[in-house]
Amino acid sequence: MARILKQGISPEDAFAVDKQVRQTVADTLDAIRTRGDAAVRELSERFDKWSPETFRLSQAEIDAAVASLSAEDRDVIQFAMDQVEHFAKAQRASMQDVEIETLPGVILGHKNIPVQRVGCYIPGGRFTHVASAQMSILTAKVAGVPEVIGCTPPKNGQIPSATVAAMAMAGADEIHIIGGIQAVGRMALGTESLDAVDMIVGPGNAYVAEAKRQLLGKVGIDLIAGPTEALIIADETVDAELVATDILGQAEHGPNSPIVLITTSEALAAATEIEIQRQLETLGTAAYARAAWNDYGMVILVDDLAEAAVEADIIASEHVQVMTADDQYFLDNMKNYGALFVGPRTNVAYGDKSIGTNHTLPTNRAARYTGGLWVGKFIKTLTYQRITTDEASALIGTYTSKYCALEGFVGHKAQADIRVKRYGKAND
Repeated sequence: MARILKQGISPEDAFAVDKQVRQTVADTLDAIRTRGDAAVRELSERFDKWSPETFRLSQAEIDAAVASLSAEDRDVIQFAMDQVEHFAKAQRASMQDVEIETLPGVILGHKNIPVQRVGCYIPGGRFTHVASAQMSILTAKVAGVPEVIGCTPPKNGQIPSATVAAMAMAGADEIHIIGGIQAVGRMALGTESLDAVDMIVGPGNAYVAEAKRQLLGKVGIDLIAGPTEALIIADETVDAELVATDILGQAEHGPNSPIVLITTSEALAAATEIEIQRQLETLGTAAYARAAWNDYGMVILVDDLAEAAVEADIIASEHVQVMTADDQYFLDNMKNYGALFVGPRTNVAYGDKSIGTNHTLPTNRAARYTGGLWVGKFIKTLTYQRITTDEASALIGTYTSKYCALEGFVGHKAQADIRVKRYGKAND
């Protein structure tokens, strides 16, 4: 039976939506809806001290940002983009149009059509989120989206050159330097200077996530992402140094990032705690990582790998790192995770940056019902129907008429009956 050795803040406390955040977002979106660019500019000045003549970068400004990067930095970004593009193209190729004849003269099909205009939010804040450009903008382009708008906040009052360079390299059609609710609201609602998009994607802070939630329906979204989550499943075959490094590598995202260790070894659990404290003494981001581990860290001791998989599926973490004597067991049996990292040779940082899978993933147990961002999120699978013979129309019409009578849909029944009359054998 699973036994909790270390308990973090309860899920109810950890993931409850702050009423103040909800109200702030609602008020801000109302201001953008009613006052457009004037409200957007006021918000940008207040929160980012940023009020350029235009939020959209010129081609000269974009070229300058790209040129400011060293050849090595450009090569690093390009390598990661090549991996993401390669995998995204393989995913797109797996999505095929369908057309079949279900009955003689009855043709059914579907077409995969990309969303036409997408807004991608690339966060700034504590870290520079260069990799988010390839995960959203590049993936949208591989999906075939004709117009992709990228928004990212300024960094200390300056254009964030590396992020802008990555956005340009990913294929953004427009790049705007603007952050927060004002960026998301402007893209979704449209203002005098920017036409509204059809879909908003990308991670962000609690205010950005709440803005996406409130705008869902007005536009499509990828998912509502909360603080970064990681879950490590480990047994005695792996050492505490590796486990602790992987825990702290994700805990540094922020002081409210939930990190869970599930293990069959109480000795490994104890050794990992000692190793975490040792590594925190020299970790440059220890202030964030320590708070995350102290307040949101959790250790669960299980009897065997099967129980580990069961507990992991209940948690449904964004990232699951598996380092055990039988890693394949988890790939074969687990059902709920944003992304699975199989074996000690891989890790979450690889997925976050450069291995090729997408790092925009479900949190708050949403992995129970959805996966992360991928080319398919940007594509609408739309059905069509065609009847090519009189006999087929009369046949489907006869059954449809009876079904409509069963449900009481008189007008629907008339649509079927007129075709039975026109195309049926009685009309021969």
